[in-house]
Amino acid sequence: MEHNERIISEEVCSLSAVRKVASMLDLAPSDFKKGDLLPRGWHFFLLSGNVPRSEIRSDGFPGFGVPIPNLGLPRLVLGGRTVEFLGDIRIGETLERTSFVASIAEKESQAGRMAFVKIQHELRNQQSELLLNEVQTFILLEASQGKPVLPTGTPISQKAQAKKSLTPDELQLFQYSALGFNSHKIHLDRTYTQAVEGYPNLLVNGGLASLYVTEFLRTQCGLQLVGFQAKHSAPLFCDDELTLLANPVDAQNWEVKICNAHHALAVSIEARVNG
Repeated sequence: MEHNERIISEEVCSLSAVRKVASMLDLAPSDFKKGDLLPRGWHFFLLSGNVPRSEIRSDGFPGFGVPIPNLGLPRLVLGGRTVEFLGDIRIGETLERTSFVASIAEKESQAGRMAFVKIQHELRNQQSELLLNEVQTFILLEASQGKPVLPTGTPISQKAQAKKSLTPDELQLFQYSALGFNSHKIHLDRTYTQAVEGYPNLLVNGGLASLYVTEFLRTQCGLQLVGFQAKHSAPLFCDDELTLLANPVDAQNWEVKICNAHHALAVSIEARVNG
């Protein structure tokens, strides 16, 4: 199968799934009803891969939703994502999802061989209107040769027009992973994460970090997203406090930073909003 073949599937934005997302975010599930608009950023469960258990990678990652060639790189992390909200998804509606490999680029670095894999997902309604376009960038790496070098980073200014601190815990990592059918062991299996990958604790899902931001902008800042671009520069760990810092660039653009427990930059997000 060609790695750029388009995979088309039918996905349902079910009320049950939406209410489970609300529960995970500590919101009242009953506030969300069939026919309501899905909050922008909650679509992650519609993009999960459907991979048979026998085909799951050794690290537990359930796949990209599309086939890619075996590159001989056993470790995987999320490098970033770009999301465009071109319309609204209604709770209860049936959608057509098109997924494909946008590009694969291999390179050599001081850390060894790596590959950057871009996976593109498109969601359309029954009228064939494109509602959402998302490109996820994954980084594939060679096997860990001991503990990875994890610099704490240089603390950055914590001044912001809007600010929020929170602490992801093991329960929320499990709930988010379950809703997105993501069985990657770095989010669920502490023994694997420490002994095989060499990290000190479970890693916060990259998608969960993005959801923190989209919810922060929606609820605390009162903004409607048009799209965003996220870049992950350092891992975030379970049970470590993280801080969201949001500042407007202009009427239609905001810059959001997620800082780790050492107040160093871990994720940077450029968000476009309705002015």
